[in-house]
Amino acid sequence: MKEPARTLAWDDFRLIDAVAATRNLPAAAARLGIDHSTVFRRLKTIEETLGQPLFERHRAGYALTAAGEEVAALAARVDRDITDVTRRLAGQAVAPSGEVRIATSDTLLADLLMPMLSEFCRRNPAIRLDVVTGNASLNLSRRDADVAVRATDAPPDTLVGRRAARIAWALYGAAGPASGAGAASPGAAPSDAGPPEAAPPGAALAAGGARWVGLGDNLGALKVARFTQALAAPARLAARFDTVMGLAQAVAAGVGIGHLPCFVGDARADLVRLAPPEPDFATDLWLLTHPDLRHTPRVRVLLDHLAEAIGARRALIEGQAPRQVEEVGGVLA
Repeated sequence: MKEPARTLAWDDFRLIDAVAATRNLPAAAARLGIDHSTVFRRLKTIEETLGQPLFERHRAGYALTAAGEEVAALAARVDRDITDVTRRLAGQAVAPSGEVRIATSDTLLADLLMPMLSEFCRRNPAIRLDVVTGNASLNLSRRDADVAVRATDAPPDTLVGRRAARIAWALYGAAGPASGAGAASPGAAPSDAGPPEAAPPGAALAAGGARWVGLGDNLGALKVARFTQALAAPARLAARFDTVMGLAQAVAAGVGIGHLPCFVGDARADLVRLAPPEPDFATDLWLLTHPDLRHTPRVRVLLDHLAEAIGARRALIEGQAPRQVEEVGGVLA
């Protein structure tokens, strides 16, 4: 095998690393942002340069040969070294300028962070924000993002940051005639009796005729998602949604009642709170970054700005300042 350091460029190592990680060319191409045919052609050229195959082609995908394992291991080491160097250099920036990549969820962005980011951009015109949304956690150690704003009770040990607030969840219905709460079924407890003391908020409505909406299996790790699935009979579960944003829209449209973060439900005039927040559903809101970046001026100024802005809205986030709980569809929570 020829000397890889003299014959292969870094892009070649990145390609080998991508194929080794994904085990198929289309996925590797998507990861690298190039065409499938380009990956096939470049891999063939690399193997011809080295004088031997790096992968064996099977029905199940591409498997590393002995030579491929050696080159892939080298590619991984080089990637880690480059990441470490760029991260340290990023941490040495002397002015709050450049790009900061933020990872968060669509709901946090739309219903909480957007005004904060708008004000941040106004105050810091030399900083450009690259916002990535989604429920999947990105790898801050690999610089997939510089800052993560996440709702979690278990932030990764490899990251540093601060707990900015505690996100409260409560039961909501549509305000006005669009409500999906429905009337209590015959024999149900009187509307002013409320559920038994040990029952969670919403149990009384579940015993009545309320239709429910909940979160999908992709968010099944959340206690609130498991609660709705356990409490609402299948015939009474009108719909499930794979985002909190979609769930809020469904509740407002009268599809059914459902649990939402209080910073979403209490801020919307088309939603009404039906029960007090359920403490067991609450989740911490974290501002996170990698240890090597925490003193970077552009990262530091963003973290400080978000912490201050979130602190100013803590009462809303933690469900302490709701509009009056109302009667919806004949059922009073």
